[in-house]
Amino acid sequence: MAEATTSRDEDQLESNSYWTQLAKKHWPKVVKSKNTKSEIIKTEIWDVLEQETFHFRSLLVLENLQLLENYLWPGYTEASTNHHVLLIALIVTVKSRENLPTWNAFADGSDRFPSFFRRVLSMSIDTSLSAPIRTHLLSYLLSAFQSLDNGLVRKECAPLVSISIWHNLASEAARERKFEEHGQLRKAWRAAARKYEAADEEAKAKLRFERSWLYTLLLDFVGRLFGASEGDLVYCEKFLEFLTDLESQLPTRRYVNSLVQDLNLLALIRISPMFNTQDNGLLRDLFALFRHFARFPIDDNTGSQHSTAQSYDRHCEDLAQLQRTALRHFKEKLTVLALSNYGAIDQRKELEEFLTQLTDAELEKMCTLLGFRTAYPSAANVQVHRELLMEIMISAHERRKAFQETLRDLSIQPTETELYEPSLLRNETYNGSRSLAIPKLNLQYLSVGDFLWRSFILYRCEQFFEIRKYLEDTIKRLQPRGTSSAGSIHFDGFSKMALPITKPAILEAAPAKVGYDQPAYVRAEVTLDVANLADTVRHDWDSLRQGDIVYLLTIESPEAARKLTNGHSMQSDQEASGLLALRTAEVVQLLDENGRSIREPRPDQLNGYGSRPRIRRLIVNLDPSAFKADGELKEIGRPDIYESINVIVRRNQRENNFKKILETIQSLALSDVPVPAWLQEVFLGYGDPTSATYPRLPNQLKAVDYRDTFVDWQHLIDSFPGKTVESEDKKLESFSPPYVLQHSATSAPTVQPRTSKKRRRDDAEPVQQTSESVRVSTYRPPASGPYSSDVPKYNTVRFTPVQVEAITSGTQPGLTIIVGPPGTGKTDVATQIINNIYHDFPSQRTLLIAHSNQALNQLFQKIVKLDIDGRHLLRLGQGEGDLETAESFSKYGRVESFLDNRVQLLYEVDRLAANFGAPGAHGSTCETAGYFNFVYVQPAWAKFWDTASDSDSSAGDIISSFPFHHYFQNAPQPLFPTEPAKDEVLEIVRGCEHHISKIFTSLEDIRPFEILRNNRDRTNYLMIKEARIIAMTSTHAAMRRQEVADLGFHYDNVVMEEAAQITEIENFIPLALQHPKDGELPLQRIVLCGDHLQNSPIIQNMAFRQFANLEQSLYLRLVRLGVPTITLDQQGRARPSIAKLYKWRYPSLDHLPNVLAEAEYLRANAGFKYEYQFIDVPDYKGAGESQPSSHFFQNLGEAEYAVAIYQYMRLLGYAASKISILTTYAGQKALVRDVLAHRCKGNRLFGLPRIVTTVDKYQGEQNDYIILSLTRTRNPGYLRDIRRLTVALSRARLGLYILGRRYIFESSPEFIQAFKLLLERPEKLMLTTGEILPASRLLTDEVEGTEMEGVEHLGQYVFEMTQAKVDMLKRVGNVLPPLEAGVGVGVVEDGEMDGEGGEITVEDEPDESELDEITESRTVAASKLPVAFMLPATHAITISNASSPLLCLPQELKDRIYDFVYGGFYIHVNDDHNQANLTIHLSACKDTHYRKFRTSIHASEIRLPVASLGTCRQMYHGARNVFYSANEFDFYDPKLLGLFMRRLNNISHCSLAMRNVHLFVRVSNKNQEREWDNTFRALAEDLKNLRHISIDLGSSACEMTELGNGNDEGGEVMEPVSLGLLASPSMRVKVPPLPRRT
Repeated sequence: MAEATTSRDEDQLESNSYWTQLAKKHWPKVVKSKNTKSEIIKTEIWDVLEQETFHFRSLLVLENLQLLENYLWPGYTEASTNHHVLLIALIVTVKSRENLPTWNAFADGSDRFPSFFRRVLSMSIDTSLSAPIRTHLLSYLLSAFQSLDNGLVRKECAPLVSISIWHNLASEAARERKFEEHGQLRKAWRAAARKYEAADEEAKAKLRFERSWLYTLLLDFVGRLFGASEGDLVYCEKFLEFLTDLESQLPTRRYVNSLVQDLNLLALIRISPMFNTQDNGLLRDLFALFRHFARFPIDDNTGSQHSTAQSYDRHCEDLAQLQRTALRHFKEKLTVLALSNYGAIDQRKELEEFLTQLTDAELEKMCTLLGFRTAYPSAANVQVHRELLMEIMISAHERRKAFQETLRDLSIQPTETELYEPSLLRNETYNGSRSLAIPKLNLQYLSVGDFLWRSFILYRCEQFFEIRKYLEDTIKRLQPRGTSSAGSIHFDGFSKMALPITKPAILEAAPAKVGYDQPAYVRAEVTLDVANLADTVRHDWDSLRQGDIVYLLTIESPEAARKLTNGHSMQSDQEASGLLALRTAEVVQLLDENGRSIREPRPDQLNGYGSRPRIRRLIVNLDPSAFKADGELKEIGRPDIYESINVIVRRNQRENNFKKILETIQSLALSDVPVPAWLQEVFLGYGDPTSATYPRLPNQLKAVDYRDTFVDWQHLIDSFPGKTVESEDKKLESFSPPYVLQHSATSAPTVQPRTSKKRRRDDAEPVQQTSESVRVSTYRPPASGPYSSDVPKYNTVRFTPVQVEAITSGTQPGLTIIVGPPGTGKTDVATQIINNIYHDFPSQRTLLIAHSNQALNQLFQKIVKLDIDGRHLLRLGQGEGDLETAESFSKYGRVESFLDNRVQLLYEVDRLAANFGAPGAHGSTCETAGYFNFVYVQPAWAKFWDTASDSDSSAGDIISSFPFHHYFQNAPQPLFPTEPAKDEVLEIVRGCEHHISKIFTSLEDIRPFEILRNNRDRTNYLMIKEARIIAMTSTHAAMRRQEVADLGFHYDNVVMEEAAQITEIENFIPLALQHPKDGELPLQRIVLCGDHLQNSPIIQNMAFRQFANLEQSLYLRLVRLGVPTITLDQQGRARPSIAKLYKWRYPSLDHLPNVLAEAEYLRANAGFKYEYQFIDVPDYKGAGESQPSSHFFQNLGEAEYAVAIYQYMRLLGYAASKISILTTYAGQKALVRDVLAHRCKGNRLFGLPRIVTTVDKYQGEQNDYIILSLTRTRNPGYLRDIRRLTVALSRARLGLYILGRRYIFESSPEFIQAFKLLLERPEKLMLTTGEILPASRLLTDEVEGTEMEGVEHLGQYVFEMTQAKVDMLKRVGNVLPPLEAGVGVGVVEDGEMDGEGGEITVEDEPDESELDEITESRTVAASKLPVAFMLPATHAITISNASSPLLCLPQELKDRIYDFVYGGFYIHVNDDHNQANLTIHLSACKDTHYRKFRTSIHASEIRLPVASLGTCRQMYHGARNVFYSANEFDFYDPKLLGLFMRRLNNISHCSLAMRNVHLFVRVSNKNQEREWDNTFRALAEDLKNLRHISIDLGSSACEMTELGNGNDEGGEVMEPVSLGLLASPSMRVKVPPLPRRT
């Protein structure tokens, strides 16, 4: 979250400030003072605040100084003064606004809270208090009613909105009408009456106060509307917000809405003078929001939402009653009204014409007959006159637009009007002092439609805010000068995201679709001048793709706008920005100047080079609704907007997906998608919170197959402490997995019988009947087969009892919420849940969701390692390319995998045919293979099993009758052991049968891909039929929801990782990616994994974050509602001592055995006395924190200190990749990077750390050593959000060193628990001398430390160590340390993914032009060799990928690999009789000319797996010109080329590896020519990226191609007519001359 206040109002905690001195005098932070003095509260606190008009800055300072915790609340008694009570209310409001724990302070002394709350209620209706004071009291009550999940608060708030408030209805008849609607209401009314009668006088007085409190407030509010005085406007705005909150949640709305309707409050507000004052726009917007909720189509008692038809029926009933009353009592005047159809009388204008015929007395009589109130108490100051009566009648009977209609009318593409709408501008300037007219995300919602409506409004406002800020920043960079009206506008600045343009040309406006009044689409063309753009910028513009949104702007210079005002009026925000008009457009196609698609190759290009392009033609679709409105304005004489457009702006694709997401939310709201019935009440926040968990569901599984969840029998016993584990087979006391478990006792909770069906929140939780015993059975898993590839993969994690509980709940149907504290293995738990569901429910499909690509890929990579068939896995979205897997799991990658498997499986069919000696092409297609299986294989098995099932058959007979000896001759031999038992033979045979049957079942699954020819059809079939585990990010789901659902996509389970970091609407959309079935979504399981005690979703705008609560996740809301959670309780990440720093957040957190026993956790950190330490950093060069711009906080002293610690660690031998530097502010991150760049970058002694980033960006990550800069020196800032503190303290495994200002953090209540431990150690950094990594001492060993006095001291120490290190290196021969992976590369940006094997990725990849330059140069100067290759052979290459085969090679071969990296190698690709494991053979070629490549492979060749190509690349990514420019790839088999290309595409950074490739293709006959032809056609997409292909045909194939005359440049360019290259028209083939046959 961003900082809570503006930079100008930043709370200052200077040591000599008034409030600090007052706090030190009267309430020291470490002491809770109960001796409060009323005169101090009045004169020294209240009067000063009142003089400042209760400025928020001062209130926040007092909250930071713990005025509430240490002074006000400890000293509160019933005799306390009103000022004392008011101050408590003010501080609580500040806490609520800052998202700090609000009610914890009242836990100590909770018996006094009812008295205090009653005092607040009494003062809130005290008319003697000023309006501003009562406004503050209303803010307190708003906080209370938003915290109904707190039992202390709920107990006080609930009676204020109970049925007792109906005592204030206008008449007994009005109450009776309400009772007639629902029978339960009368029972509730009588129960309330009995409670009152049974109470004593004091209790009766309390009950009378409770039932009249809200009514009194309402009357006072109405009185202020009609007789406003100073301060009443802000009070009335706040009161409307309060009423809206009450109406927007069913528990508070149930009885309040009836009272609001009885008072005719909507009509009273509408005719009030305050409402009709022109300047009170906020009040009118708040009224519109209040009216929306007051009229929301829902049954106030049952909570069921009325459909559109039901709402219209109710409207017609009201009109019918009006007509009957008119005909019966006013027949002479209202006969026409009584006889008119409903459509003629439900509009405001028509109704007003009819009712004007009545006199005032008749109008009042009619209101009375219809049941409307016509008399008000004197306190309301209401004059019942004709205008009021007319408004009551009209507002009750006019037709109201349904919220769906309102939602449909809202534009999802902004114009300048929407961007500068006053209500949106108010959101930007929000500081908490005024209300906002935007909906809030509460604990409860009225309906699913209500939730979607709120989410749409908020998301739309937030996105429009972001767009406006972005466009204003872009305009500022362009620096417009002149006036667009005179045509002399020009731009002195530049932005790579914007281009000046001429007006767009309108190409076509398609006729409107049926039922619409706007064009179906409006096609336009925009000409872009790209001649003067840098290549990288032009490439960015060329990357625009279909569906991207661009912005067409009319810009005028601010100076010109100021001239128009003539100095007599203030500029509006829009005028000040220079933005006169905005229209959005959706990209259709990008063309070059000749009208060709930019994706197609240009004929004038050779090897990617050609003339510099000058023009791009962008075809776009304009917003049709805006186009229609513009046309109407043009017709009445307004200027044409499109004539003045002069700039086009684009945004980054990740930030520019708002349109698709808004369309998704809009379509969901309009389609009224229901949630599953078992989840409905829990999702809305009503009913029993446990009702969606599996023990309460009727479809609970009686027995569950846990497969490999348990490693062994002892693990099973340990997983159920306190329960008896019994074997169903009494003969066996224990046995090996798999285990099928059945609990002997029901797990359903027992609930005490209730006299009322209503569940109260303060009821005790149901008592859970724990199972006394667990019955265990097993079964024989199907034999896997004789090959190693047939052996299934088993889980090796020994899950803890709580993890097993979470796996059990996730495998069962229902809702599972898993709380995963740092390092507790929630990803492993989620993986095992998915594994169990996959195997136990073969017909079900699971959707896997995460917020970030990184988290999703981590989870997906663990799933890949399980016993799950890869053909059932699918990864959607752009992040698939970052998967560190051997195969591609994208849609197209999976299709290719199916086709690859098809080839291999059909080859196996041919082998089976050879086994039988069956003639024919049985392995040509999947269909022929199926026929072969039916005719040959199945009868052979049937005959064999007839023999095997004979009781007289011996093991030898079975072996001799086995019909597949020939086929399995390549299996590990012998297939059958000598002298085997009969059962053993049969088990082997079953495995063989399983292996063969799997071939044909796989081919049957592949057959649709063989039949379907279109790739799109194939991928769609894959997604809706074949894939069973589908992974995508929440953003991808939101963008593609309609497209995916329309395909018929369906799924049964949702597993959501990082659920607490996803906004609520992004939580919901993945639940609705399919169309309802039988009226509801067919979901069976929802598993939410996360941690609500860590960071929430990041929302930048304070109004949406604090006021609207947009940062709320579904995960957090369900936890607050009391839905049962399973909290994992053993961590295996950090040292126990480090974990203790955040254990207070997780009281049950314990440690896994690995952190208690493994050496790295027991060994001390070399060079440091402590494994964690808080280091107090004083002012550096006379300064602490600084703020160059708003919210951009920096602290030079801490930045220097952090870098000095890093340098010290590097000198001791710590790996740079094991160190991360975290900061709490982006400004400090930038400063640390600057210091690192100055002191470390390019210096091989230091290099750069793994990452420098903010705490927020590092959630979900970890590293061995963390250096943390807290930055702030005046106040804790937003680190006071303890969720962020938890993240900051839990990222380190072995060492944590925190830099901060002690007196700021030591006494803040949020930090007390953590800093109590930190401050037990010295506040100055303690080092140990004479140590180097790894340390020999244990963590528990006592050692004397050396104290660092400050950053200067440490800096001097590091300087001296550096000098000594350099001197030592000079003495041993001037040899520098090895170049570690990542050292000197650059700091990894936020959001970058780790590279292969855990290596860091390159920050700056070479661009296209650099790569081309590198390609031209075939040789590299020796001075450019990486240092590691200039070392003697005794030095190893130090890289973080410890598993790399490169580490095992001698230095000579490492040098040869370096040559390979730079080009000039002959690479022979071979499968070594196993196509699943391609290897490469490298041999040196000093001359890189292709004619030399036919030399034989040297004896000292290098043999490596293909994946090493990626490793080579990453080892030397510090050298920017690493490039496989001249390597030659030799293939003797077309199948190998296909496999090699697919393997290569999956390797990070190897997309560059084959940009310039020579293929030595061996073709010896016509059949091989056809095979090569087919291969090139199949690989057309993969080969499109190649800059240049040189194909060298074998001499025997020369006659196939007319080569023409050779030349010195390597041959002439010929048309791509051979080898199927027509399949890839973008490829030009340069054929080298070959020697003619003699």
